[in-house]
Amino acid sequence: MKTLLISLKIFLVFTVLTGIIYPLFITGIAQVIFPAKANGSLLVRDRQVVGSELIGQQFDSAIYFTSRPSVILYNPLPSGGSNYGLTNIRLKELVTERKHHFYSFNQLDSQTVIPSEMLFASASGLDPHISPQAALLQVNRIAKARHFNDIYKQKLIVCINDLTEDPQFLCLGEVRVNVLLLNLEIDKIQ
Repeated sequence: MKTLLISLKIFLVFTVLTGIIYPLFITGIAQVIFPAKANGSLLVRDRQVVGSELIGQQFDSAIYFTSRPSVILYNPLPSGGSNYGLTNIRLKELVTERKHHFYSFNQLDSQTVIPSEMLFASASGLDPHISPQAALLQVNRIAKARHFNDIYKQKLIVCINDLTEDPQFLCLGEVRVNVLLLNLEIDKIQ
């Protein structure tokens, strides 16, 4: 009985310590040092939250850059991929569909090489980034849909270059562009 009481006391102490005190302490530090990141890196425009820098969104309009495909339609609750293996016929069908859609939506020549992130869904389904190459392939479509002349089309390219991020710590990941940030920026082009 004595051992059981000691075990329960230790259990309660560690439950309070690791389940209440530690999370509150870390949350407090994060709120003081990194308040924007601690609150989800939310982007606000005209006093409205338009999204998070960390979670991709679906953009179907011809006037915006399109995001990487998502099997879960960018819903963060069931985050995950399709788990189709390379030999799965459904994966091949999806890639072919996405390739034809990307060619037709962006009015590209069928010989154009499409970056892989526009053909394969991300593992989380929430990836907010595409490669600068994928963004550049969409410039002509957006310029045409927005009735931009060559000067404004060049501004689109400058936006892509300005918002291009290097790999994290110079070695993790790829060179990338956040699609939501890019779309918010091109809305400013007059």
